[in-house]
Amino acid sequence: MITSENSIQIRYDEVDKMGWVYHGNYAKFYHISRTELMRNIGLSDKDLEANGIYLPVIELNIRYMKPIYYDDQIIIKTVLQNIPSSRMIFNHEVRNKNNELINTAKSTVVFVNMETRRPMKAPDFIVNRIMLHFDN
Repeated sequence: MITSENSIQIRYDEVDKMGWVYHGNYAKFYHISRTELMRNIGLSDKDLEANGIYLPVIELNIRYMKPIYYDDQIIIKTVLQNIPSSRMIFNHEVRNKNNELINTAKSTVVFVNMETRRPMKAPDFIVNRIMLHFDN
């Protein structure tokens, strides 16, 4: 398992008329957290694209429990629980400054060959890098 935590302060443009973070913004927060987890182990989107790989999201499931508001500080915990084969599944938790659980999510990305635009097996250099950082 690989874990990453990221802090985000909610901006005014991220809230809706009710003053709550607009539900669609959570996908952006999860993307930030997935990207940082990968960057922390030495795999950036830039590196993946240089090797002809895209990682599109193919599934996103979110369970909302509490709202967050403008200027709130949130912590997003992201966990990669398995060594990937053709896809990676990330579990996310969002908590507020009082450590209250705001929502949980699961996002799934698939490895895609940039040239053919077809799904592909996770390349060895990615699997090996993940295994270096993997805690059982």
